[in-house]
Amino acid sequence: MSKATQLFPTEVVSQQSRSLEWTKQAGIVIGASLFVALCARVTVPLPFTPVPLTMQNFGVLAVGLMLGSRRGFAALALYLAEGAAGLPVFSPSALGGGIPQMLGPTGGFLLAYPLVAFVAGWLYGKLSASGLSRFAGAALSSVAAEALLFASGLGWLAVQTHSIATAIRWGLYWFIFAEVIKVLVASAVASRLNRRISPQA
Repeated sequence: MSKATQLFPTEVVSQQSRSLEWTKQAGIVIGASLFVALCARVTVPLPFTPVPLTMQNFGVLAVGLMLGSRRGFAALALYLAEGAAGLPVFSPSALGGGIPQMLGPTGGFLLAYPLVAFVAGWLYGKLSASGLSRFAGAALSSVAAEALLFASGLGWLAVQTHSIATAIRWGLYWFIFAEVIKVLVASAVASRLNRRISPQA
């Protein structure tokens, strides 16, 4: 039996393993994007602001913390692509979804989602490796990711309204308590699941 013949079965198994792993990872990313879409359906419109109260941000944090920076970024980039294509993955809006919603009052929050998930996953991986407790690492990572999210969202609103005060009134005051709850819940879920799923930075 030639050397080439001896290697062939091993190469086939290796290629099959890579294909299965790629399929698995793609399925995880797609599933994560659909999870965020499901969270987006849990929405409470507020009469005094065009920014709704939604579970969407919780979904983004949870995906970033549990999947890590690269897969988290990929899942949220896919989520935006789904929304841009017109799929009903965003929170219900009078703008009807799609590109108009991405350019509307909540556009700054939506467009930041891939980076928010990346930051949450990357920091969580680093802090977990440093020996910090899982929950504390997840919470600190979530707070940093939320800071990025609101910087983008409020900046977008300020440009649209030509008023920093209006942007803060519409996009921050009414959401602080809810965001604290989302950070705590996402951190608790991620720190528990981290016993089985290690974050990938």
